[in-house]
Amino acid sequence: MPGLPLALSVGEPAGIGAEIIGRAWTLRHEKALPPFYAVADPAFLVSRLARLGIDAPVVAATPETVAGLFADALPVFDLGHQVEDRPGELSGATAAATVAAIETAVRHVRDGRAAGLVTAPIQKSSLYAAGFKFPGHTEFLGDLARRIWPGAPHEPVMMLAGPQLATVPVTVHIALRAVPEVLTEEMIVATGRIVDREMKAKFGLARPRLAVAGLNPHAGEDGGMGREDIDIVAPAVARLRADGIEARGPLPSDTLFHAAARQTYDVVLAMYHDQALIPVKTIAFDETVNVTLGLPFVRTSPDHGTALDIAGKGIADPSSLIAAIRMAGRMAGNGAGA
Repeated sequence: MPGLPLALSVGEPAGIGAEIIGRAWTLRHEKALPPFYAVADPAFLVSRLARLGIDAPVVAATPETVAGLFADALPVFDLGHQVEDRPGELSGATAAATVAAIETAVRHVRDGRAAGLVTAPIQKSSLYAAGFKFPGHTEFLGDLARRIWPGAPHEPVMMLAGPQLATVPVTVHIALRAVPEVLTEEMIVATGRIVDREMKAKFGLARPRLAVAGLNPHAGEDGGMGREDIDIVAPAVARLRADGIEARGPLPSDTLFHAAARQTYDVVLAMYHDQALIPVKTIAFDETVNVTLGLPFVRTSPDHGTALDIAGKGIADPSSLIAAIRMAGRMAGNGAGA
């Protein structure tokens, strides 16, 4: 949706979300950022930015007024929830505001008022205490899409994308010991189809190349270290190829991420969370973006957490958020590079 601003949810108020949003705005010209606005309590943002000496004047805005305000001030859509400025101090009382900010931003996108959503990190422990029932942001957004966007896709797939590597975990927020029991051929096929479709639609790749990692060391050593790669992963790859998708595997993950290997694919389907996230964060931690595929809207996020230990100290690095804003702008057609 070219021409529309991006909506940013501030995330956990006790964390660094407000700070990195303010710092990103101060770098808007240097980083060629597309226009964006925060969905938050304006008084909270004013207090946090003043505490840290961040020169980002806050101005009340609607999505429709952002374009005329962004050059001179940080536009903020008043969420209607008052939040206290207590960096590093978690409180279940802020959970309603955190969730409402995400829901409001998504509704703005649905209603054609915003181009996409960029989310600052949430603190799931605070949300759990207030009744939040989802393993993470990604799952919550999938449920939200189902509830407020009837008939639209709501099959969220998490992709971590950096300048040199993009990875997708097929299983996400589950214990490692549960992965072999949960992983199925159908799960890999469904994920691969979504990734192929979204890489074409949102990233402009005519024929995405998918590398599929094996579950076990050395992709199972022909069954010597488990049969999952023979019985689950290999048949899934065969089905993807039968669909016309350029997929290959299962491939040993210990030789999948070096520089030469990365030139042979566009995205890796990994079988579990850390198999996907460790390499991409190691290669480019400050520039890696969490992208949610499979939803009817653009959503990106920094690849780090709330950083409660440094919140309010003025040392948080906005690089990953800036990368997320640029990625969302690119995906939404706003002309910002990633």
